[in-house]
Amino acid sequence: MQSPLRHGKAALGTTLAGGALAALSQAPERASRLLRHRYPTVAVTGMTGVGKTRLADRLTRRASAQAGDVQDVGSAVMERRTRRNARLRGYRFRVVPGENAATRLGALDEVFHDEPVDGVLHVVAYGHATPRRTAGTSGSAAATREEQLAAELEDWSITAHRVASMAVRRDRPTWLVVAVTKADLFAGDVDAAVRYYSPGSGSPFGDKLDELRALAGGARLSIDVLPVCAQGAGKKSAMTDKDCTDLLGRLELRMAQLCGHV
Repeated sequence: MQSPLRHGKAALGTTLAGGALAALSQAPERASRLLRHRYPTVAVTGMTGVGKTRLADRLTRRASAQAGDVQDVGSAVMERRTRRNARLRGYRFRVVPGENAATRLGALDEVFHDEPVDGVLHVVAYGHATPRRTAGTSGSAAATREEQLAAELEDWSITAHRVASMAVRRDRPTWLVVAVTKADLFAGDVDAAVRYYSPGSGSPFGDKLDELRALAGGARLSIDVLPVCAQGAGKKSAMTDKDCTDLLGRLELRMAQLCGHV
């Protein structure tokens, strides 16, 4: 017959072992929460030619030699960038391809279903996106500003549907920033551009954002609209390098606030 002392030790051993197993089973989840807190995942979306990769490169301090020059065609695969600072905080960017291809739809599924992101950086260009040639064709591409604005709206409709579908089922994403890039190309109309992309503006894009807030819950989804000049001002630009740096700094500050980094 087992003594009470031995029985007590056995019971204590079982309790400790069970606690250790429970702690081990919870470790991956805790590590995942810590990673999300310090390095939230951000989807960078938008149609081809608006400068998504260029903006992600600037935000992650990626060297210009790595960023390369503006290409004739956008990337057909999802690109990943990571921003780290000395305080061990930053972001994990997922740059979704802008081309209407199977790889783009797969990337949208990944960031809004398989591995839900914490925030969305949707990039637009106020009709100034770089026109892209259709795959398999040669020669320069051309598109009017009205055509580019219409393409932006169509592209956003696809992305907004994914955001809304995810937001009603999960607690993410919690924020959306509409980044109006290439502000140096419309320096005199920056305020008008911000109004065009803002909720409640009555513009076609603003109406789409109003629909998203109604579906996702306005209190749950924070929406900001910020101009940015990701490429840097040229010699003939109406914006100075300092102007472009200041705009980028405002975007970085707002993202840090949204993610709890400041």
